[in-house]
Amino acid sequence: MTTLGLGKGISTAHSVVEPTARSRWFAGTLVALYALVTIVPLVWIILTGLKTPPDSISYPPKVLFTPSAEGYCNLFTTRSRQTPEYIAALPPATDTCDKVARNANMVVAGPSNFIPRFVNSLIIAFGSTILSVGFGVMAAYAFSRFQVPLKDDLLFFILSTRMMPPIAVAIPIYLMYRELGLSDTRLGMILLYSAVNVSLAVWLLKGFIDEIPREYEEAAMVDGYTRLQAFRKVVLPQATTGIVATAIFCLIFAWNEYAFAVLLTSGTAQTAPPFIPIIIGEGGQDWPAVAAGTTLFLIPILVFTILLRKHLLRGITFGAVRK
Repeated sequence: MTTLGLGKGISTAHSVVEPTARSRWFAGTLVALYALVTIVPLVWIILTGLKTPPDSISYPPKVLFTPSAEGYCNLFTTRSRQTPEYIAALPPATDTCDKVARNANMVVAGPSNFIPRFVNSLIIAFGSTILSVGFGVMAAYAFSRFQVPLKDDLLFFILSTRMMPPIAVAIPIYLMYRELGLSDTRLGMILLYSAVNVSLAVWLLKGFIDEIPREYEEAAMVDGYTRLQAFRKVVLPQATTGIVATAIFCLIFAWNEYAFAVLLTSGTAQTAPPFIPIIIGEGGQDWPAVAAGTTLFLIPILVFTILLRKHLLRGITFGAVRK
C-alpha cells in the first residue's frame, strides 16, 4: 500500500528487504573499521621489512624512515663479520646485499635457508591440498549418493578428528613417524596434513554435492555413461565452486600450520613458519628479516585466494537462495 504525503504523490513506503540509508551507513562504517583493524598489522609488517634493525626496535616506533634493503638481504644471505682491513682489501661490491653487508663490516658468506624452506612450504601445502580435496570429493560423493551403513555416525567420526588439539596427538605421531622413517620428510608432512584436512573437505563438499540434482547423473547414465563417467563429466563441473572453496581453506591450514612442523621437521622438510621466527641477527632477533620473510610468505596464499575469489564467494553462498 502506498501512502501519499500532503497530496503531492510522494511515497513513504519502503521495502522490508532493501536496507535504509542509516543501516547502510552503519554497516559500511563497521566494515571500514574492521578492514582498518585487520590491515594495520599487515602494513606494519611490510614497513618493518623495509627498516634497518635499529629503526625496527626504536621507541617510539618510527612511521617515517629511510627505506633499506637490509632486512631482505639478511633474509636471503648469511653473513660473517670481518676486520675493516680485510673488507678494504676486497674487490668492489657487486650487488646491493654485498654493499649492505660491507657497510656493517660484514661479508656475504652464502645463501640462507629461506628459499629451500619456502619451497618446502609450497610442495607440502599444495601437495596435501590436492590429496585432501581429491579424497574428500570422492568420499563426499559416496556419502551423498549411496546408502552407506551408519552414515551419520561415520560423518560425525570424521568431523570429530578436527576437534582434537594437535598437541594431543603430536607425541604419538612423532613416535610413529620415527619408526616409519617419515620424520623430517616432505611425504610425511603431506600425508599428515592430508589426514587432518580430509575431514573438513568431506563435510564441505558433501553439502555442495547434495545441492546437485541426482537427475543430471541419471540422465547421463541413461545416455550410456557409467557411474564414474557421470561423476567426472557431470558432478565435478557442477561442484567446481565447492571444490575451489574447499581447496582454499585446506591450503590456508597447511600453509600456516606450525605445531606439527616444529615437532616433525628440523632440516630437510622444514617449512617457512617454524624457520622465519628463528632468524637471528647480530645481537638478537633480526626483526626486519623476520618481517621480510613474513611478507614474502603471505604472497602465494594471497595471490591464490585473489585469483579464485569469485569461486570462493560463490562457494560460500552456494545454496543460500533456493528457487
